[in-house]
Amino acid sequence: MKSNSAIIPCALGLAVPAVQIVASSRLFRRGVLVKSGAALERLAEVDHVVFDKTGVLTEGRPIVIETPMSVILLAAPLARASNHPMAKAVARTAGPGETATEVVERVGLGVEGLIDRRRARLGRAAFVGVPTVRSSETELWFGFDDGPKVRLRFSDAPRSDAAQTVAALRARGLTVEILSGDQPKVVEAVAGSVGVSTWRGGLLPEEKAAVIDTLTAAGRKVLMVGDGLNDAPALARAHAGIAPGSAIEASQNAADLVLTHEGLMGVIEAIDVARAARSRALENFGFAALYNLIAAPAAMIGLVNPFVAALAMSGSSLVVTLNALRLRGSR
Repeated sequence: MKSNSAIIPCALGLAVPAVQIVASSRLFRRGVLVKSGAALERLAEVDHVVFDKTGVLTEGRPIVIETPMSVILLAAPLARASNHPMAKAVARTAGPGETATEVVERVGLGVEGLIDRRRARLGRAAFVGVPTVRSSETELWFGFDDGPKVRLRFSDAPRSDAAQTVAALRARGLTVEILSGDQPKVVEAVAGSVGVSTWRGGLLPEEKAAVIDTLTAAGRKVLMVGDGLNDAPALARAHAGIAPGSAIEASQNAADLVLTHEGLMGVIEAIDVARAARSRALENFGFAALYNLIAAPAAMIGLVNPFVAALAMSGSSLVVTLNALRLRGSR
């Protein structure tokens, strides 16, 4: 009995982990950090991709345009207290200076605090106290609670590889959608420039998450790609999530994979490797099953010398490992 117990195959135990290790290593070299092996399994199943706009499809480095410096300097103390890309653009343009006190950031709305003991807000029009208006520009509004409200305009160019990434996703049979908190007309313009026909703008964080839930309930396997605090709930609810390396910590924590290099083509690389890893894992299960069905039973009933069966066991483990290593150079 001791000799038979020694020939229990380990190829089944190696079938998936070996593939996940090789796949994760390859993606790391290509600028994609995989946080768990299960993430690759889920990524291989996705059939619909949802992108945030600012900082994902666009470069995430907005610049302030057509706004008087006097307005920028007024808003700067609040902007310095926020991590939002547009707030950072205001702070960068204004230069060093004081920061507002008693600051509270309202996710998806804006930031408020005290500037010289006066309460002020910087963010969406409705949050600042301006009736919601449809605009074709990316914008923030600023104002003191007891004073007039002013608008700050921004420009943020699409990433150079955004259209290429969208086309590559479609070529792989995936549908693509944009969910953004920005003005609908701005989202429409970016969607048109990168080749996405389905988009929604003006969404709050909980509304993005609700869209993901609706898609999931309809049977879709959703990949969410987002970088902001308002994307964290959607990233957590999606079947798989990817965050750029420039994303805030909350989004990176909620995502399954993180892009450590600039650009979006890492999304394509991750999907391709995840699909290849799934194929290799299935092949490995086939190799392991072949051993279980032939070599192990034959050894247990004495048809094969236990030493020969042990060699076969080692051989099956070697085949599984070598098959996983094919991922290193597969395209």
